[in-house]
Amino acid sequence: MIHFVLIMLVIILAFPVFFAVVTSTLSLQESYQYPPKLLPGDQFMNNLREAWGRINMGRLFFNSTLISVVVAIVKTVLALLAAFAYTHFKFHGQGLLFSICMITQMLPLPVRIIPTYQLMAGFNWINSYYALMVPFFASTTGLILFRQFYLTVPRDLPDAARVDGASPMRYFMQILVPISSTNIAALFVIEFIFMWSQYLWPLIVTTTQDMRVIQIGIKMLLASEQIAPEWNVIMAATVIAMLPPLVVLLALRKSFVQGIAMQTAK
Repeated sequence: MIHFVLIMLVIILAFPVFFAVVTSTLSLQESYQYPPKLLPGDQFMNNLREAWGRINMGRLFFNSTLISVVVAIVKTVLALLAAFAYTHFKFHGQGLLFSICMITQMLPLPVRIIPTYQLMAGFNWINSYYALMVPFFASTTGLILFRQFYLTVPRDLPDAARVDGASPMRYFMQILVPISSTNIAALFVIEFIFMWSQYLWPLIVTTTQDMRVIQIGIKMLLASEQIAPEWNVIMAATVIAMLPPLVVLLALRKSFVQGIAMQTAK
């Protein structure tokens, strides 16, 4: 029974993706056909070329990929260093500072849009990669993830490294980072997909098409309310936009699952 329920859930969750893939292969007339066609057509490349030409998808893909990769890497590195500092050093105000970091977790980006936008405008960063990336560099999620993992590391390990003459950074780089590989992969996947899916913030801080991201490009394909959407073209762009997060997830799936499982077990 449980397997039947799981299979049905998978079918329900996967059907929108399947329908998008099928629609991306149809002609405009077929995409509006009722009942909807559930068999693929042969127009995918034509639809993709149409979408690519309308919104300059190459540039949008470059922007989204650059932003997602850089933010995921910087977030992971900063989270590693912050968690190391919180778990292996004692300093005044440590508990208060961590509590403040936890409070920021309860303030999503939409709540911080106005002050963040004013800050970016003050730095003259509007319509730049700095505005698209810098506000996302710090990650309380990553800090919590690595902090909880480092708290499980035996205290004898850093003591033994110190006896052997290893400096704190050497201990961090040669011992802690390698044993954190699964958590690093899990955080990288989460942050890459999170940044790839961003729409509201890039829409606010970019003013020219060459600085837009792929999510805005897909919205641009909707044209206006007076014109019927060309769903076959839109879905072709959507299918291509789904590929990078899927590739990252598949490439790091084993480490991602292990990292999530480790945190769940704790």
